[in-house]
Amino acid sequence: MNLTLKVWRQENKDTRGEIETYVVSDIPEEASFLEMLDIVNNQIIENGGDPITFDHDCREGICGSCSLTINGIPHGKGHGITSCQLHMRKFSDGETIYIEPFRAKPFPVLKDLMVDRSSFDRIIESGGYVSVRTGSAVDANSIPVEKKDADTSFDAATCIGCGACVAACKNSSAMLFTSAKVSHLSLLPQGQEEGKERVAKMVATMDEEGFGSCTNTGACSAECPKEIGQVNIARLNQEYISSSLSSLLKKKQ
Repeated sequence: MNLTLKVWRQENKDTRGEIETYVVSDIPEEASFLEMLDIVNNQIIENGGDPITFDHDCREGICGSCSLTINGIPHGKGHGITSCQLHMRKFSDGETIYIEPFRAKPFPVLKDLMVDRSSFDRIIESGGYVSVRTGSAVDANSIPVEKKDADTSFDAATCIGCGACVAACKNSSAMLFTSAKVSHLSLLPQGQEEGKERVAKMVATMDEEGFGSCTNTGACSAECPKEIGQVNIARLNQEYISSSLSSLLKKKQ
């Protein structure tokens, strides 16, 4: 395959970036998108240039590192896949492909296509956990959980924190990410004890990090590679209202 790549190049968050053009040839159709970038980088290095910086780790759609906006779509065209799972057979010979980083103020560019998503880590640090005694693992069936709740919790827990929901949202909202973390804990007995405190802290941190508000356009769930549903946002709102009312009642007592 012969392709024209329009790639965003930027030294760091404090410098001005620009689109650079690369004309590449002999790209195999069976190559993944990241493998294609590897081939391009090899050519750039052989010509004495600076290779394109992009984030990656597992290359199996698990780690969430490959945060690329491909032709204006987070993770590119395709449903339920990450950038590393996108293959070149999805593109046409001679096509022009635009490759940019995820665009959001809370995701500053580290270099080229790599962004800093540590704001997600800080949301998790503020409440995305349960406080338990450590030691040997308890039996899996020691706390009965209804299958429906267990399945719904597991679905929410499949979130890989890639940030596609933020990049897709016109408001750069992190509600889908935050709600997935809140949901998978609030549905289980182990997470319900700290539920009210958790949701208040995580939403507050989300706002402090500069993420926008949710206006229910649904772009987040449409582009989510793990198909996290908007029902989790509704659950977060329910948990947040409950937490706010409980806090208000405590103040009046």
